[in-house]
Amino acid sequence: MRILALETSAKAASVALLENGKLIAQNMQNAGLTHSRTLLPMIHALLDGVGLGVKDVDKIAVAHGPGSFTGLRIGVATAKGLAWGLDKPLVGVSSLAAMAHQAMHLGEGTICPVMDARRDQVYNALFENRDGVLRRLTEDRAIAIEELFGQKDKDSRYILVGDGAALCHDWLIAWGGSAEILPEHLVQQTAWGVAMAAIELPGDKPCEINPQYIRPSQAERERAEKKEI
Repeated sequence: MRILALETSAKAASVALLENGKLIAQNMQNAGLTHSRTLLPMIHALLDGVGLGVKDVDKIAVAHGPGSFTGLRIGVATAKGLAWGLDKPLVGVSSLAAMAHQAMHLGEGTICPVMDARRDQVYNALFENRDGVLRRLTEDRAIAIEELFGQKDKDSRYILVGDGAALCHDWLIAWGGSAEILPEHLVQQTAWGVAMAAIELPGDKPCEINPQYIRPSQAERERAEKKEI
């Protein structure tokens, strides 16, 4: 089973190819260029590098959110186009669940994926890693950092992953808790995590996969505010 995975939920973009659960190749770029410019060239370069074409993959996986509204639209639209054109199953994966898979090698504890959602919030979900099994503790959500940690046990082992990890780590230390941050090459969202999260998930028709934004876009918020005036 070959899985081609795409991750565009944040500033960094990446694509990965897994075969029978083994990482074959991964391309990642965090240069600040728009994903619409980098994503397709990254896909073609990755597959060319291993002597395969897009027709040779069995399933396509994409991070469908939460995350950057524009980034998610680009990633999901690209994945849907590939899946439709190739008649391949498509899997939509939570960006946060994908990051949790990146942290499982650190052992048991509470894995805390966090993405900077701005407006003094982070996108977050909590997962428990126990006996090599990942169990979801909360739904994906947009939450204030103090609300995330304020009622938690300070003695719990937190493993932070995501582009909001450093921000949450500083807050947690000031609060009196402790946490570990994944190393630089794993702390960012990666397509490898997306592929790992998609292994056991059945593929859907491309029309059934859409971005999961969690909260309204800025344009929607501004429109609602104008209606209230």
